[in-house]
Amino acid sequence: MKLKLKAKDKPTDHPYLAKEGGKGRGMVDLGNGSEVLYIPRFISYEESWEYLDYLNKHIPWTRPTIRVFGRSCVQPRDTCYVANAGLPELAYSGYQPRVYSWDEFPPLREILDRVHKALPGSCFNSLLLNRYKGGDDCVGWHSDDEKLYGPTPEIASISFGCERDFLLKKKPSKISQAKRFEGEPPSKRLKKTSHSNQHSFTLKHGSLLLMRGYTQRDWLHSVPKRAKVETARINLTFRHVL
Repeated sequence: MKLKLKAKDKPTDHPYLAKEGGKGRGMVDLGNGSEVLYIPRFISYEESWEYLDYLNKHIPWTRPTIRVFGRSCVQPRDTCYVANAGLPELAYSGYQPRVYSWDEFPPLREILDRVHKALPGSCFNSLLLNRYKGGDDCVGWHSDDEKLYGPTPEIASISFGCERDFLLKKKPSKISQAKRFEGEPPSKRLKKTSHSNQHSFTLKHGSLLLMRGYTQRDWLHSVPKRAKVETARINLTFRHVL
């Protein structure tokens, strides 16, 4: 499968990346060296449907059993892992996925090349794919702060299919929270914690969201359940393993 990139769809020409080294419209400064870039139409609408169809039919999806808080459960989404040869093995929640080669899925290499062109200086060498079949499929609050990604990882996320909410919230500082709540009744503590720093994005069909800087150190993210969602979403998260 070869999907040709039309001149008007070149990511390097996108207005979100055209000014101030990518800090124009679409960039969210989270503070303290953390930032998020969101491009709603990174890949054209028509091409995005072609990619979605290919990914549904040709990726060897699996829904593994993982361990969460000491208990075994089935992961609430399908997954697949693609990476360069010779990298350190990926493992999370007691699960170690099989590693597939880029050569097995040429369209994934095409998308990787497009991401590299859009984000000068990026050098992604691994890809974790997730498929959310419906509203019950989700991923809970977490950060991708594994040591194999280094202290300031860039993670580029491309979405195809059904729109889903992507949430970010600031990790609490135990020391600052203790000082903040000292001597206050529980009712006031609850009121203050409900106003923590949070951001929400609606990840559209063909969109790209980039997290970089200290986002994984200082922030958590999630894709929550949504009762009214009935169609599938496929998410590609490109990462650089050290």
